[in-house]
Amino acid sequence: MKFYRIYIELTNVCGLSCSFCPTKSLPSKEMDFDFFESVIQQAKAYTNEIACHVVGDPLTLSNLDAYLDIIHKHGLKAMLTTSGYFLKKHSFETLFHPCVKQINISLNSFNKNDTSITFEQYIKPVLALCSAKLERKEDLFINLRVWNLDEMMSERRFNETLFQTLSSAFGTTLDLDEIYKARPKSIRLASKVLVHFDNYFEWPSLNNEYYGDGTCQGLQSHIAVLASGKVVPCCLDCDGIIELGDLYQTRLDEILSSKRAVNMIEGFKEGKAVEELCQKCSYKDRFND
Repeated sequence: MKFYRIYIELTNVCGLSCSFCPTKSLPSKEMDFDFFESVIQQAKAYTNEIACHVVGDPLTLSNLDAYLDIIHKHGLKAMLTTSGYFLKKHSFETLFHPCVKQINISLNSFNKNDTSITFEQYIKPVLALCSAKLERKEDLFINLRVWNLDEMMSERRFNETLFQTLSSAFGTTLDLDEIYKARPKSIRLASKVLVHFDNYFEWPSLNNEYYGDGTCQGLQSHIAVLASGKVVPCCLDCDGIIELGDLYQTRLDEILSSKRAVNMIEGFKEGKAVEELCQKCSYKDRFND
């Protein structure tokens, strides 16, 4: 069994309250170094890439470099996903750590929060990161996420300001009307600096309506480990509803061969969602077209 990546939640604290994210129900938690290294030691048998988040923002941690050192020590690559609000907490040496393969910045974190800072104050560190990456010829990718092009949630005024700013910074033209018409998945701004487009999505919840069966990438392309040590089949199960096991008590290989995990894997192979949370998840529709 191999995964494209494993999500390991260094912390479940993000420091914000974005309207497109679920309200955190679990106690605030930061994974300690010794336990994190034990998780990495087990994870490297199954993947080459660690995504350092589930719902928390790894950049809220002042000691992020120590986690990255552990990932690098074991020969794995890391992906950082952040709101962008905490970029200034870290040096370029940390953000461009040799193990970091990709940094994703969710630009809609700005317009989906009540914040006292201006757009210019928010975007300045983002552009500085991109500029430093290009000047230093760093090999990692930077994805600037804009996930608001759907008909219901589109914020055209924010997008106008954002695209004008990016066009000026990168010496290109991001035509708003053309983007809305063509709906590209991404646009290249510079070498390995992209704007990535998508739509908002409904997070899975037991309170959602019933969507029925279907297949999913959970337990196929990835799994997730919450900051508490609980293993879940999917990076969207941020509350640990489908707890496959606890790494404080059970090894990862035993958890992945457990009856509950095997039932899910076999079910997805047949297009069946055996867990209630999966039956009430609309995100899996993306894999069933």
